[in-house]
Amino acid sequence: MDRDLQNITWKEFEQIKDKTTVILPVGSTEQHGYHLPLSTDVIISKGLALDLAAKIDGIVASPITYGYKSQPTSGGGPLFPGTIDLTGTTMINLIYDVLSEFARDGVKKIFIVNGHFENQPFIIEAMDMVTQKYDIKIVLSSWWDNIPETLVNILFDEVPFTSWALEHAALTETSMIMYYKPELVHMERYVDEEPFTPGNYFLYPVHPGMTPSSGPLASARSSSFEKGKMLAEEIVNGFYNIFNSVLNQ
Repeated sequence: MDRDLQNITWKEFEQIKDKTTVILPVGSTEQHGYHLPLSTDVIISKGLALDLAAKIDGIVASPITYGYKSQPTSGGGPLFPGTIDLTGTTMINLIYDVLSEFARDGVKKIFIVNGHFENQPFIIEAMDMVTQKYDIKIVLSSWWDNIPETLVNILFDEVPFTSWALEHAALTETSMIMYYKPELVHMERYVDEEPFTPGNYFLYPVHPGMTPSSGPLASARSSSFEKGKMLAEEIVNGFYNIFNSVLNQ
């Protein structure tokens, strides 16, 4: 059976709903430089979700394609057209409604794959609210939390690793889009700007100069399909270990 919930019928889902794990990809629609699509976070979270589904006999739900406000210090903010942000309240309510619907359908296990840095606290709030009301187990993991230091040392052989918050439209995301959707990567448009140093404050309204003009917060040089494949395999193995230790009981 197809592992994508969007491609199966309600009757097929009814037959497996309480026996399988639903994997929910959560991303965002935000700028990722001149060289990556606005859907980068969605492509990565869904690609990883489908890979995980193949390992655990799961089913991948339709992805959440919008996320919480992209911050200048970790994603760009409202300075870039096409970045579509949700408020915290909307994000919590959206995730809560989706999780609640699956719970009412009889789903017992949900694995949330997060691909957008700012989403995490709002997803956690919704998880807490849902599990207080329904008999369901939900786990959340963000892809960058499943990358060991040994792999970081291999990946960042030509450019320095700064932090996961600044790894936006940079080496890891670029490599994973090269792996999952290479036709959407345009390295000929990439601009390698000076290293970005985020401020130790938040200021609104956001003004130009708080983020590099092209969008990426760190270098995407030396990105490759091979590095994207290494990342995907390591992350999915991390998800698989979480599944076995938390959900598969």
